[in-house]
Amino acid sequence: MDAHEHSNPSGEHGGTIHLPAPTAWPIVLALGFALIMAGLVTNAVISILGAVLLVSGCAGWFRQVLPHEAHEDIPVEAHEVTIASTRTHVTRIEVSEEHRAHLPVETYPILSGIKGGIAGGIAMIFPALLYGLISQHSIWYPVNLLGGAGVAHWTNPTTAEIASFHLSALIIATIIHAAGSILIGLLYGAMLPMLPRHPIILGGVVAPLLWTGLLHSSLGVINPALDARISWGWFVVSQVTFGLVAGLVVIRQGKIRTGQSMPFVLRMGIEASGIHPEGEDRH
Repeated sequence: MDAHEHSNPSGEHGGTIHLPAPTAWPIVLALGFALIMAGLVTNAVISILGAVLLVSGCAGWFRQVLPHEAHEDIPVEAHEVTIASTRTHVTRIEVSEEHRAHLPVETYPILSGIKGGIAGGIAMIFPALLYGLISQHSIWYPVNLLGGAGVAHWTNPTTAEIASFHLSALIIATIIHAAGSILIGLLYGAMLPMLPRHPIILGGVVAPLLWTGLLHSSLGVINPALDARISWGWFVVSQVTFGLVAGLVVIRQGKIRTGQSMPFVLRMGIEASGIHPEGEDRH
């Protein structure tokens, strides 16, 4: 490729640039291929028309590039561009704490989630036991529904067996209830800062209704026998009780500042000079 293919100066402020000539044959070729495909599901005449366009497009395109590629000269006008700025210094981008990359600015400590989970777990025991007393005249009925897997050789139990006391079921139910309450309490502590408006309503009422609906729709497939014995109305009451109590306990603990806006050295607990944000208390 010689230099003439790139430029051909014709004056001090003008010239030409050597470029491939424009062509419409690729579009004709693509249209012909599309018509061939369309004719397979419509009419053979459309495929025939597409084949004609496809062959024409190939022939026309090849003639423009073989044996020599067609080119044309495009005139070019040179303009002098002067870049000037009135700024005397470089402006730094300042990101405030309210930027979404730094949100949430404050959150609840992990301990508050654990406290909320324990408090909510204790509170939801009372509506569950009340349901057992009203429906089966036994406080062990809801306990055994939760921990029935821990009863040895318990298959297809009767209502009387579920309403009676079983130590193994009580132990399993206690472990499941405690672990679930603490984990959900931790989730509340992390979730409530993301709900700036009415966090108790969203976290204590809406969220329990959502996961109750999810559990209700899936338990009928996973364990139909257990699904048939659960009173979902009372289940919702106990879940909402947990959500409200856990949310109130978490909110009352107070928030702490998050550390994503702080330098990495400070987040590691290393004291160093010159890295504290301006205006922040250094003591």
